[in-house]
Amino acid sequence: MTAIDRPLLAVLKGKARERPPVWLMRQAGRYLPEYRALREQKGGFLELVNDSEAAAEVTLQPIRRFGFDGAILFSDILIIPHALGQDLWFETGEGPRLAPRLADSELAELVPASARLDPVYETVRRVRAELPAATTFLGFAGSPWTVATYMVAGQGSRDQGETRRLAYGDPARFTHIVDAIIALTVEYLSGQIEAGVDAVQLFDSWAGSLSPAQFDRWVVEPNAGIVAALRERHPDIPVIGFPKGAGGKLRAYVEGVKPDAIGLDETVDPHWAAEILPADLPVQGNLDPLALIAGGAALDAAVDAILDAFAGRPHIFNLGHGILPDTPIAHVERLLDRVRGTTA
Repeated sequence: MTAIDRPLLAVLKGKARERPPVWLMRQAGRYLPEYRALREQKGGFLELVNDSEAAAEVTLQPIRRFGFDGAILFSDILIIPHALGQDLWFETGEGPRLAPRLADSELAELVPASARLDPVYETVRRVRAELPAATTFLGFAGSPWTVATYMVAGQGSRDQGETRRLAYGDPARFTHIVDAIIALTVEYLSGQIEAGVDAVQLFDSWAGSLSPAQFDRWVVEPNAGIVAALRERHPDIPVIGFPKGAGGKLRAYVEGVKPDAIGLDETVDPHWAAEILPADLPVQGNLDPLALIAGGAALDAAVDAILDAFAGRPHIFNLGHGILPDTPIAHVERLLDRVRGTTA
């Protein structure tokens, strides 16, 4: 099947459509009763990710229920530090943990374990075999800055302060960490592509915490390196960049990284983005996940404003960040009807 026959892939390659294709970040997850049932059966989150049969089922669940135009691989951005040799586990109600923390230890002390990536590749192969032909399959990885913040601190933080101090105070040491993440991320995304994904997304969830100079050094430059390497290996595979919180630095990101498409978070004014970004650059986003929870007239107005702002250009409708666990199924259905033009 050609890109033209896959609406989302066609948009990623620069084709505008009257009605944009749709997928939602974290569309495979806790708001779905079928996901909760499988999670309860399989146990912890990491166990689910590493069970390729179960992870493939989770990836496919929202496609079966909603008919999204894109399927996003069910995995986690911290698979990379796990493969670099850190221990990874998830504390109930508190999120991921990594050890040893690179704030107190050296990268050279870790023992790489690249076999930890193998279940992800098997998940991709299983999904590819079952995915509807018209559905675009999206792989992903965390961007180096965001992954590094977890590796250094051993967990997420509100301001990434410990990692920012290391980046300022010992840039040579921090560069070594980032370079290792870049190298493995290129191999990891290449492996996903070879196993069957149609496009990939780079998530930089903590890009907004950096000053302009640090943003250029730790967000733009590493992502540019990954995009260039992937383009050399896989010239027909689009790469979506998602620098959450970049705000006014979005144009610098686009010019420096040169992604095939740019994801926008919910804080970005879509009319402003439409004006400052290249007219032929595909954009993705950017409904506030809380507007989706609110539903009703607030949801309709927010959807219409985004559709209006990006009318006439390549646009993929999405959220500005991940769908929240308490999102009503009926609101997702309303969103899809609105975007697809099946309701007034």
